[in-house]
Amino acid sequence: MAEEDKKYSKQLLGKTVVSKSGKRFGEVGDIIFETRSGELIHLLLSSPTGYIEKLELEKDKEGNILIPFSAVIAIGDFMVVSEEDIV
Repeated sequence: MAEEDKKYSKQLLGKTVVSKSGKRFGEVGDIIFETRSGELIHLLLSSPTGYIEKLELEKDKEGNILIPFSAVIAIGDFMVVSEEDIV
């Protein structure tokens, strides 16, 4: 992986999460990862939109919506996720 391809977690926090079709889900509030391996597990959404609230996705104990990191397909100005992989 080239140096410019690396992203630090603080660069991801606050990014807007959208689907491939452009539907806005909310913003990245936190990132949940496996401490031993460093594997990224979930994105925790902050400011979820009404659209994503209706999808009945997995939530943590506090009721925050979780998006599997495996659904992320691109990271740039937005974090793009595959909607098919989260529902």
